[in-house]
Amino acid sequence: MKVVAAYLLAVLGGNTSPSADDVKKILGSVGADADSDRIELLLSQLKGKDVAEVVASGREKLASVPSGGAVAGVAPAAGTAGAAATAAGEQKKEEKVEDEEEEDDADIGGLFGDDD
Repeated sequence: MKVVAAYLLAVLGGNTSPSADDVKKILGSVGADADSDRIELLLSQLKGKDVAEVVASGREKLASVPSGGAVAGVAPAAGTAGAAATAAGEQKKEEKVEDEEEEDDADIGGLFGDDD
């Protein structure tokens, strides 16, 4: 991923066709290791292609990937819904306690004689 990021940074910087040395220079500037094999693989796959078109094509492909996180066609068991509601209620209670703790922390200025 860092090789792709370095390549895209070079393109954003105005270099329409970054070389392996350009990518290595960018990676080296942040102390990252430059894997020559991965850089060459990326350059060979992008050779002659417009980066904007490649990104647009990738977005179209990702749009068709389900990202709901739930398994389709599986209904929760009757007892599961009640347990989920109970867990949600407990979570709200925990959040409320955390909010009160944050309020207490914010009021420690008076302990050190900083009341103005």
